Order: sequence, then C-alpha cells, then structure tokens
Amino acid sequence: MSRVFSGIQPSGNLTLGNYLGAIKNWVPMQDNNNCLFCIVDLHAITIPQDPGLLRQATREAVASLIASGINPKKSTLFIQSQVSAHSELSWILSCFTPLGWLNRMTQFKDKAGKNREQACLGLYAYPVLMAADVLIYKATHVPVGEDQKQHLELTRDIAGAFNRYFNVDHFPLPEPLIQGPAPRVMSLRDGTRKMSKSDPSDFSRIHLLDDAETIALKIRKAKTDPNPLPYDVKELENRPEAQNLVTIYGALANKTVPDVLKDFAEAPFSIFKPALTELIVSVLNPIREDILRLLKDPHMLDLCLREGKEQAQEISEKNLSEIQELVGFLKN
Repeated sequence: MSRVFSGIQPSGNLTLGNYLGAIKNWVPMQDNNNCLFCIVDLHAITIPQDPGLLRQATREAVASLIASGINPKKSTLFIQSQVSAHSELSWILSCFTPLGWLNRMTQFKDKAGKNREQACLGLYAYPVLMAADVLIYKATHVPVGEDQKQHLELTRDIAGAFNRYFNVDHFPLPEPLIQGPAPRVMSLRDGTRKMSKSDPSDFSRIHLLDDAETIALKIRKAKTDPNPLPYDVKELENRPEAQNLVTIYGALANKTVPDVLKDFAEAPFSIFKPALTELIVSVLNPIREDILRLLKDPHMLDLCLREGKEQAQEISEKNLSEIQELVGFLKN
C-alpha cells in the first residue's frame, strides 16, 4: 500500500481553489492508501502571523478538511508543530542540502520579491522543511499542484543525497500525484493568476465559508469577456477567465471541459454564470454547514487531533531514531 502525505497551510478560511486543487482529490485516496494529512502551521509562520488568528485558522483548516470528506478514522490528520520530528529532520536534511539547490527555488524569489535581503531564513529554507514533512514518514506519493512540483523534485534530490552519503536505501523517492480536472484554480478577477487567499481582493476567490448570497455576488462580478462560450476547447486557450469558470464547473460537476462546452456552447455568461453559481452553492453549502457545526465542538476537534498526533508520532519517531543512528548521534 502506498503512503501518501500532503499538507495545507492554516492561512484562514480555505478557498474553492484549495478544495478543487487539493482536498477533493485527497478524499478518494483514503480508501486505498495509507494517508497522512497535515496542517502545516510551521510553514505558515514564514510570514508574520497574529497568534490568536493562527490558532483560529488552524482549527478552521481542520474542520474544513473533515467537512470536505477527510475521515480521521481512515487517515492520520494532525498539526505539524505538534510532531517535533518534522523540525528535527529538517535540520538534519539542511546539512545535506547545497545552497545552490535552494537558490533555484522560484517560489522564494516570487515571495521575497525586491525585499530579498530582508526576508527571513525560514522563507528561504522552508523547502527543506517541506522535504522533512514528506521524508519523516517515508511517504511514497505526494499530491501536488503544478506550482509545487519543483519542491517535490528537491525532496527527491535531498533524499537521494542522504541515501548516497550513507550508502543506504533509507528514504524512498516520493512520486508526485497530480490528479483531478482542476489542478489549478485561477483568480475570479484575473484568469492568469492562481486563486489565492493573499490576493487583496476578496472577489478574487470563493471561500468554503461563503454563503449562497456571497457566492452569487462573486460569480456575477467574476471577470469574463463579451463572447459566448465556444463549442471547441481550443477556442478557450486565449480566454483565461472563461476557461477558468468552465474548468471550475467541470471539476464540481465531475465533467470534462469538452462535456461542459457541449452543454453550454454558444451560451452567454448571463446564462452560464447563474448555472455555475447554483452548482457551487449545491456543493459548498453542505460543507459550509458542517464546518460551522464542527467549530462549535472544539473538544471533538481536539480529540481527533490528539489521535492524529499520536499516530504521526509513532511513525515519525521510529524513523527519526533510525536517521539519528545513521548520522552518528550518541544515544543513552
């Protein structure tokens, strides 16, 4: 059985992009794999956080995963900072990671921007922590979006370097899992940019906690072009906003983009947008209601997290002990 690891940041009120690009694809993996799903709060603090809001966002992320179909009885669901082996392995692996490898990471360049000299070490080195997240469980597969493939390649490079240095076959080289009809959901205001919680405009995204009225307003305001939807997929190539909305519809309806176009060919957006709104509300409203219900029962959430923490510790501490032995740390 494959061991699957994936994590999601608790950056507050997960979006439709998080759901379609990640969570929806994780749910069926639980049936045939040993899955570990992690709220990566250590990664979250590479950007300054309000402590109270971070704790709240972490609970919301846990509730959102459970409401979306992640079953704590099938999978290990836990918080990254509660399992210290992540941080310990990150330091060990950082000692086997050349600076040149980290210098090639495009996300640091994008996030640091012109203030690179003022960026924190954590933002620069977090790909090593990401590698530790995966390797501490000897995960064989990692669900990733297109923008995360470079980090998984680095994870494989680090695992290979460690194995070669000690002449062992300790770490498997994890394979990417890129699945689903909407691996990358784009902004509702700019179809060339990924839907993101960091976008200053709340109208660029749909949150899992948005109510039906808010969703309808955001879809009405979503950027489009004056042309009706085409018959042929190729005609969407230079229409990023139209392509994004059609892709979202297909992902939620479990249809291919060509099938969606068959249903709406030559339809203006005045017809397509209400249909899309109805579909989004029908999928997200039950999730929203379940999230709100779960957040009213923090004791139940804490119990799930405690069980997940214990399961994650059992796996990670055994692996960390083996790694420490290989490295040469003295044990009493």
